[in-house]
Amino acid sequence: MNPKITIIGAGLVGSLWAVLLRKRNYQVEVFEKRNDIRLDQKTSGRSINLILTSRGLNALEIAGLKTQALKLCAPVYGRMMHSKTSELTYQAYGANGEHNFSVSRRDLNLFLLNEAENAGAKIHFNETLDHIDFKNKKFKMNSGLSKDYELLFGTDGAGSLVRKNLVQQMPDQYVESSEWLSADYKELFLPQPNPLDKKSLHIWPRGDHMMMALANLDGSFTMTVYLQKKAFQQIKNKSDIESLFHTEFPDSIELMPDYLKDFEMNPQGTLGTIRCNNWVYQDSVCLMGDAAHAIVPFFGQGMNSGFEDCTQFLKILDQNQGLFERTLKVFNQTQPQNANAIADMALENWVEMSEKVADPKFLMRKKAEGMVEKKFPELFKSRYGMVTYTLIPYHLVQKAGRVQDQIFLELCKDLDSVENLSLAQAGQLLDSQYKPFLQQHGLL
Repeated sequence: MNPKITIIGAGLVGSLWAVLLRKRNYQVEVFEKRNDIRLDQKTSGRSINLILTSRGLNALEIAGLKTQALKLCAPVYGRMMHSKTSELTYQAYGANGEHNFSVSRRDLNLFLLNEAENAGAKIHFNETLDHIDFKNKKFKMNSGLSKDYELLFGTDGAGSLVRKNLVQQMPDQYVESSEWLSADYKELFLPQPNPLDKKSLHIWPRGDHMMMALANLDGSFTMTVYLQKKAFQQIKNKSDIESLFHTEFPDSIELMPDYLKDFEMNPQGTLGTIRCNNWVYQDSVCLMGDAAHAIVPFFGQGMNSGFEDCTQFLKILDQNQGLFERTLKVFNQTQPQNANAIADMALENWVEMSEKVADPKFLMRKKAEGMVEKKFPELFKSRYGMVTYTLIPYHLVQKAGRVQDQIFLELCKDLDSVENLSLAQAGQLLDSQYKPFLQQHGLL
């Protein structure tokens, strides 16, 4: 007899999880603390456009939704760096036309909510979790609603109340940690028409701060400014905002007629990494997505890793003949290492995007990677490429990246120009150091 499934949280992961479970004929009921966003045309100013990559696309394909979802997306083929003097430097994501997809968080959530309901999931809005009685498998909402559950999934985001109930009630078993970035963000808007390349992620790297732009379907851009908390505190009025943009992002000012209003009116968001040592309670509760492992957005993998939680759970469920008790145990033993790996890599990417993309040595390393990948496509793919264009587990990608670092440290040691890169030496190093690693982990 299939268990009835309760999902707390109807965001991206919760909505997709409802679709996937309904496709397997599980009875699914979803509870969401927010209003139904399909009835509310307002946006919060905190959406940050998302990037869909291989893991998210794989999950949507398994759900039968990939083709429809891609209609909401704009393709992105590389990074375009903007200097303070308006010089542009382009860096392709891959040597063979690889690309990501920019998508509005709101548009994708709307789409997945509709698909969840169309698949037969029952969704309740304006229901905030108050308390879970784990022993007796009961939960209570602030509205007074009280229900039993058989199998409960917490997909209620970084501030997960399911996780907080576990941590508060069983502090010896459940430990959460929060690591907050020293920078906060604000979202701005760049309307159409504009001269920006629609197929690039635009970055204004400025050391400990930066601005990013991702295209929307209509050719406009969602802009995100990342500043140190202390820098935000020093901005007191419009004159301070103008000074910031004239000094740091001068080429963007004419393109954003409402940037002063957006900066003043839109909320200031925080960025952090949240980890939990234990995602499962016995045979009846499981955390997924940001509820289990919220990460900073600088590898574009928050949603993708959450979606991969869903596909990995189903894979383990199939391997265990549909037995949830065993599946929960294996999921809890295997998936957290991948979440920790991408969390670490996302933090490293903050440094890369804000600082290193303007560093000539870093840019040379990236060009060298592209040359090696083109010459040895069967053997080498960059760490970035493995994260975004393959389904190789994150923890193995992280290890592969460390081996790659050693190889390119050797290759670029005395290199004054990428044209002088020795592809023969690259081949030797790959054969002696990288190939054995790939063979050891079944990646070749």
